[in-house]
Amino acid sequence: MLRLSKLTDYAVVVLARLGSEGGVQTAPGLAAGTRIAEPTVAKVLKILAHHDLVEGQRGARGGYRLTRPLVAMPLSEVIAAIEGPVALTACVDNGIGTCEAESVCAVRGRWDPVNRAIRDALAGITIADLAGPPKRAAAPTSFPTAHAAE
Repeated sequence: MLRLSKLTDYAVVVLARLGSEGGVQTAPGLAAGTRIAEPTVAKVLKILAHHDLVEGQRGARGGYRLTRPLVAMPLSEVIAAIEGPVALTACVDNGIGTCEAESVCAVRGRWDPVNRAIRDALAGITIADLAGPPKRAAAPTSFPTAHAAE
């Protein structure tokens, strides 16, 4: 079974929260808002910052913010940041020296189109697609006025 790690799932959740709240958010605030343990949120943010998906801001008003809108953030980049290159097998893009049987392998290099198709499919989905519509402030409630029957 092909499965992503919990850390990748958490990264998407944290990014979605950052996108819905906007501005700069702290790791404790994101942890509270997502109900993910603070050390895990901090770890995710550190990885995402290393891959330029978020940036840290120091100081009294410090925290993290997105480096670009979620609509411009492909899922493939987030997966690659957390998991490494997206590939079904160790022989990625004609990798050399990754398998004991590569010199006699009948399918060596044949997985490249499959790996490329998966990467392309994941690149076509953005974090905005997964996050849904942005959260909006509640509009003031107004009640229709009753008109007297004429």
